[in-house]
Amino acid sequence: MSNKSNKNWRDKLHDIIYEADTPAGKLFDIVLLIAILASIVLVMLESVKRYDARYHTFLDISEWIITILFTIEYVARIITVKRPLKYIFSFYGIVDFLSTIPKYLSIIFAGTHALVALRALRLLRIFRILKLARFLGASNTLVNALKASRAKISVFLFAVVIIAVILGTIMYLVEGEENGFTNIPKSVYWCIVTLTTVGFGDIAPQTPLGQFIASLVMILGYGIIAVPTGIVSAEYTSQNKTKQGHTEKIHLNSQSCANCMAEDHRDGAEFCYECGEKLHHSNNVSD
Repeated sequence: MSNKSNKNWRDKLHDIIYEADTPAGKLFDIVLLIAILASIVLVMLESVKRYDARYHTFLDISEWIITILFTIEYVARIITVKRPLKYIFSFYGIVDFLSTIPKYLSIIFAGTHALVALRALRLLRIFRILKLARFLGASNTLVNALKASRAKISVFLFAVVIIAVILGTIMYLVEGEENGFTNIPKSVYWCIVTLTTVGFGDIAPQTPLGQFIASLVMILGYGIIAVPTGIVSAEYTSQNKTKQGHTEKIHLNSQSCANCMAEDHRDGAEFCYECGEKLHHSNNVSD
C-alpha cells in the first residue's frame, strides 16, 4: 500500500497547506499570495477618501471575504498539526493571527482594519514557494550573525543612551529654557535626534558653546552609525568562515514536519531532523 493511500484527510490537508513541492501545495500558496496582495491593495484604496466614498461597499465586502478565507486557513493550519501551540506561538503563527484579526477588531475599534497591512509579512513565504534555498541560507546566516551580535549591540546601545543623557543634561545647562531646552528630557530628546543624524530642527542651540557641543554630537553620530554595522559584519564573516569545509551541496525541500513545524528537510529524508517524527511523503512531489 502506498504512502498516499495511508494518508488521512489531515495529512493530505497538511501537505497542501504547509508544503510547496506538490502541485496542490504550490497552487494553494500562489492563491494565498494573490489574496494577501489583494487585501493590501484594498486597504490602501480604502484609505483614499475619493475611492472609499465611491466604492466603500465593494471594498468592505471584498475585505470581509478575504478575512473569512484567512480565518478558515488559520483554523486549518491549527487542526492539521499535532502540536497546535507550536504553530500558534511560532513566528508565522503570530503573523497569521495578527493579519486575521484587524477586520474583526474594526467592529469595536474604528480604523483598526488598516492593520491588515501586517499581511505583507506573510509574503515572506514566497522564499519557500519559489524554492530560493540559497537566499534562505544567506538570510539564516544574517539572522545568526544578528543573534550573535545582540550582546555587543545591547552594551553599545546602553552606552549611547548614557551619552545622550549626559550631553542632554549639559545642553540643558548651557542653553536653558530661553533657547528651547526647557527640561532635561527634552534636551535628551534633542541629543538623540542629533546623534542619529535625523535633525528635525525643532530645537537648535543658539549659544556658541552649545553650537560647539552640537557639532561634536553630530560628528559622534556618524561614528555611532558605523559601530553596529561593524559588529554585525564581523559576526557575519565569522558565520561564513564556520561554514568553510562544509561545501557539500545539499538539496532541501519545503516539506514541513506535522509534529514540530520544522522545515527545509533534505530531499529523501524519512524523519524530521528536529524531533525525529516520521515525515509524510507525497507521490506528487515536483522537481
